[in-house]
Amino acid sequence: MKFVIVGGVAAGASAGARLRRLDESSEILLLEKGDFISYANCGLPYHLGKVIPERENLLVMSPEKFSSWLNISVRTRAEVVSIDRKGKTLAVRTPEGMVTESYDKLLLATGAMPQNSAGRTSPRILNLWTLADMDRIVSCLKDAGRVLIAGAGFIGLETAENLQERGISVTLIQRGSHVLPSVDAEMAGALADELTGMGVDLRLETTIAEYRDNGDSVTVVLNSGEEIQVDFVIESIGVKPNSVLAQSAGLSCGPRGHIEVNEYLQTSDPDIFAAGDVVEIRDPIFGGKTAIPLAGPANKQGRIAAGNMLGGKIPYRGSL
Repeated sequence: MKFVIVGGVAAGASAGARLRRLDESSEILLLEKGDFISYANCGLPYHLGKVIPERENLLVMSPEKFSSWLNISVRTRAEVVSIDRKGKTLAVRTPEGMVTESYDKLLLATGAMPQNSAGRTSPRILNLWTLADMDRIVSCLKDAGRVLIAGAGFIGLETAENLQERGISVTLIQRGSHVLPSVDAEMAGALADELTGMGVDLRLETTIAEYRDNGDSVTVVLNSGEEIQVDFVIESIGVKPNSVLAQSAGLSCGPRGHIEVNEYLQTSDPDIFAAGDVVEIRDPIFGGKTAIPLAGPANKQGRIAAGNMLGGKIPYRGSL
């Protein structure tokens, strides 16, 4: 039996480790299009603030160690560009050229990607999603005095706090009427008070009308007409599922692009499973569909999917 995992961060790495613990003999191949696997995404803002001082502390497991400890073939810089479901093969782009890999069971753990605003042209408008993103921001911080962060969700709040603590002047804007829209306004009020108390320039019910690239700075035009000049911008306005591969293979996807899976994390193709930020899962309270792009659910889904790829019937109960 040959298992192939596409994506090597939370869900993918967890699934690979669990597969090997449950089955010592099958071939397991993990394909990751980036340079790293199993790194701590949640720690990226805290490296910017030097709470996590060493970049290496974010690397939970190197590809070499993961491979040697678990007898899993790990290939970084290997991007799967298409799936032949009938032939059960993958077309993989590598630095050496295109290669073909076969599979018996496949797990898609391709994650999510940041949403970007329209009219974004300046190289000084950044995201904080991967280690490479973090490295670019670290480079920009060397000469920065003022930064604007668009979006006051988890990443936006953590980044604002860490940059402010580092001595950077931070303007934080949020489209809605309160920060952290995943909680009620009454709960979020205390967070807003904490942010403003530490010096963050918080603007609620505010959006960006236009960016103007000045070469060594960016002018941000707000919906109010006010213009703010900053050294760079970090956009944290949400994520979308990285499901292009699944859609092009004809797998069933939901209205927002998430891969549809059953309670066993099995897609519309019985030999293909999916887990992590790319999937649409059940809301255990209301019974509808939701998506929770966080590491905790992704890790759990990866472990459950691994057991089911081996023939188990372990249901995933959903995420809150």
